[in-house]
Amino acid sequence: MIWLVGNRGQLGADMEKLLRDGNVAFIASDLEVDITDGRAVERFSSHKKIKWIINCAAYTAVDRAETEREKAFSINSTGAYNLAAAAKKTGAGIVYISTDYVFDGDREGEYTEEDAPNPVSVYGKSKLEGETHTRDTTDKHYIIRTAWLYGGKRGNFVSTMLSLFKKGGEVRVVSDQYGSPTWTKDLAAAVLRIVESGAGGFGVYHYSSEGRTSWYGFAREIHEQGTVLGMLDKKSAVVPITTADYPTAAKRPHNSCLSKERIRKTFGVEIPRWQDSLKNYLLGRGGG
Repeated sequence: MIWLVGNRGQLGADMEKLLRDGNVAFIASDLEVDITDGRAVERFSSHKKIKWIINCAAYTAVDRAETEREKAFSINSTGAYNLAAAAKKTGAGIVYISTDYVFDGDREGEYTEEDAPNPVSVYGKSKLEGETHTRDTTDKHYIIRTAWLYGGKRGNFVSTMLSLFKKGGEVRVVSDQYGSPTWTKDLAAAVLRIVESGAGGFGVYHYSSEGRTSWYGFAREIHEQGTVLGMLDKKSAVVPITTADYPTAAKRPHNSCLSKERIRKTFGVEIPRWQDSLKNYLLGRGGG
């Protein structure tokens, strides 16, 4: 049986749907189990035949984390430790979803799993500490770093862009940060494939969609596809700006591109082009 933690988030919701549709035995929790409380985690996990814990819970408010450091570390680090400890005690394996923000983004090309992390934000530092706790607490772990996630109908970059485009006018988007937009449904499928494979190979893996773009390029593709699909009826101009033109509390990596060779070779995971996944996501949204 799988314990899915954080089932109300974007990734957790898609993970739960995938488990349910596949008739996979699982239990799910979100705020009703406080993962920052070790005793609460132990009470919930004890006397259950848990084979895997999939930790999709996370504090993801990147800018707010700069002033809410304690909260970010409590969920992303302490919570990760408590879940890893529960996995160790029950003999379960654990999946920890991490992020491209563990890197500083200063290198060119794709980051591999061997590249040394160097987070430049509180969020990135909290996620890296969560990785460390997971790795050091139990050998039976998969740490999966991903980037530029979107899913659900609200609260992501795609939904934000669609809302702005529906108003019409000029939309300014950063053009000098690069990465691979990743649909949560694709990531959920990759996670399930890994835990069901029985292939072992515990350790760190990268997963994001194929292809490289900027936030500006991503926004243009959303606009183009949304227009073709009849989701947009007003004209908008997508205007490129620099990171300096759009200051934020937390520093973002200039380069968030991740190499997927290890996950592809180890588990045979098929990785779609980000443009194709975006189209499928938009088709699933309908007119919304």
